[in-house]
Parts: sequence; structure tokens; C-alpha cells
Amino acid sequence: MTSTHFLVRTDQLPRTELRERPDLALAAGQVRVAIDRFALTSNNITYAAFGIAMNYWAFYPTGEEGWGTIPVWGFGDVVQTTHAGVAVGERLFGYFPMASGVVLEPARLSASGFADGAAHRAPLHAVYNQYLRCAADPFYTPESENVQALLRPLFTTSWLIDDFLADNAFFGVANGATRGALLLSSASSKTAYGTAYGLKQRGGVEVIGLTSPSNLAFCDSLGCYDRVLSYEQLDQVAADAPCIYIDFAGNADLRLAVHTRFANLQYSCAIGGTHVDRLGSANNLPGPRAILFFAPAQIKKRHTDWGAQVFAQLLLEAWRVFTARVTDPARPWLRVEHQRGPAAVQAVYQQVLAGRSDPRVGHMLSMR
Repeated sequence: MTSTHFLVRTDQLPRTELRERPDLALAAGQVRVAIDRFALTSNNITYAAFGIAMNYWAFYPTGEEGWGTIPVWGFGDVVQTTHAGVAVGERLFGYFPMASGVVLEPARLSASGFADGAAHRAPLHAVYNQYLRCAADPFYTPESENVQALLRPLFTTSWLIDDFLADNAFFGVANGATRGALLLSSASSKTAYGTAYGLKQRGGVEVIGLTSPSNLAFCDSLGCYDRVLSYEQLDQVAADAPCIYIDFAGNADLRLAVHTRFANLQYSCAIGGTHVDRLGSANNLPGPRAILFFAPAQIKKRHTDWGAQVFAQLLLEAWRVFTARVTDPARPWLRVEHQRGPAAVQAVYQQVLAGRSDPRVGHMLSMR
């Protein structure tokens, strides 16, 4: 038997290749997972864009210099096991490679799941090493698998960004006589509109989405932005407005324009890199330093503040409200398209990488 792997040139993201690799015999304590389906979004492009800086390439090393595997969120089934605590047939949700199969080394088992104990993953952040047993996961329902793969990790990040900003009193922009503004770039991306959704519920600040002209109508239709502007319309926001920049695009020119225009920019929060052809240094900017938001750090803080059980319950409640809105049959924000086979994976990857994907479409892919 063989597995198909989708590889990306780490210094030339449009360059991809497929590899067929033999399935080697399992060592003691390992499991083989057939990857059934996974989501591909602009978030995965961010993983690639920051693959070296944030060690995303390290999760599934290819053994080939200059080539990497982009991690994706999805579902798989245990098809072979030499681990007494994991049974054939278990369905798992977690952080998989873009491939048809993967070998994991379950460690720290519990009723809810396990961590991959492979030696090369030990230095990597624990949040990405966890695999959930669907049979024991309170988020899981069979009919919501696609929405979970597409939105669950993104919404978790969105929810944490919203919580982080509120936890820091919006860095002062919600105080005083002048109503402050939150500027979100790449406003059509799922992580951005998930963040906007949470921020809009809080009130007290104006939530402004920044996007390309082609996505203005989509972002406006969501109703989670107070205003939606194209990137060329920054002049429609008062230059002296107290504001925060929440950057999902990573566009160096746009970042500079925001930092230059807004004299009362109180905080600059770097999240992603959806504009992969326009990434650049965030050094020597006017105003505050751009600070990378790292979701696991806020998770750790809230586990300390609230306890893991309260944290999980609050997140679950927010998830249910958000996904009910996103999947509302009358006005859905998301339309799932599922495609199969290596050729389809290659085509969708190039589409998402180039920013040509319809923002209302959620791409679910299967290598098999």
C-alpha cells in the first residue's frame, strides 16, 4: 500500500509536487490513520507563508530539502494500530498533513483523545499535537464535520482574538468621547469575519472591514461589520480616530499605510498572511510595533484565569451560536464544496493561494 502526499516548495509556494510513498510497517505504539477529508482555507496559506518563522513545516517533515507539507484540519479513521489504547475504526479530528494517510504515535491518552508523541513534535506547541476522538467530542456531530473542519480552528482563533482585545480593554480605543475603530484586513477571510462577529456583539467600537473591491458585497452582506471599505478607501476613516489594526492579510504596503495614516493607532495585531505576494517586514513602522498574536498563549492565560473546563464550555457555547448563524439556511455565510483526488487538491490549492476563491465557498478536499 502507498500514501499520496502533497508537497509545496517552501520558498516558492505556487510550486507543488505529489509523492507516492510506501506505507511502512508500524512500530510498537503507532497507529495508521486514513485521512478522509480536510479543509483548505486562507488560514492554511498563512501556515505556509509563516512556515519557517512559526515552525509549521516541522509538524510533517518531508525529508526533502526545500519541500514542505502544509498542515490542515480534518477527519481521519484509524485503519491499523499497534497501540492498545487506540482501536481500529476510531474517527479522529485534528491537525493532519495534506496527504491520504499519516502515522501517529499516541501519547497522554484520555477518553477525549491523545497527543502525537513523535519525537520531532515534542518541541512544537501542544495545541497542534492533539487529536480528538469524535465519539467523545462535545463539538462533534456527523452532519457538521465539514463546518468543523472549515471553521472550528479558525473560530477558536477568532474567539481568542476577541477575548484578548476585550481582556486588554481594547487598548483604550473604546474610552472617551470619540468612538474608536477596529480595522480588520482580509475581511472576507473566515478568521476575520469570525472575529468581527464576536466584536460586533460587544459594541462600543466601530468594526470596519477592509477588503478587495471584488469582496465588498460579500463582506457587507454578513452584517458583522459596521462598515466595509476597500483597501483604497482608508481615507474614509478619520485620520485622528483612536483605532486598532487587526491584520489578517500581512500586506506590508497596507500595514505601512495604516500605520502612517492613523496618528492614534493604539495597537497593531498581526494575525495572518493571506496576501502571500505582498508580505514584508513589520520593522521601522510609524506608531506602535506590530505584535504577532499567538492563540495558544491566550488559551494558556484563560486556562489559568478560568480553568480548562470553564474555558471549554464558553468556547462551545460561542461556537454553537456562531455556526447556527453561518449555516442559517435562509442566509448562509458558507457553501461547502467537496472535491476528491490529487488533481482537485492541486487546483483548489492554487486557487486559494492566488486569492481567487469565492469567499462564500468552503473547500473540503480528499486526497483519495
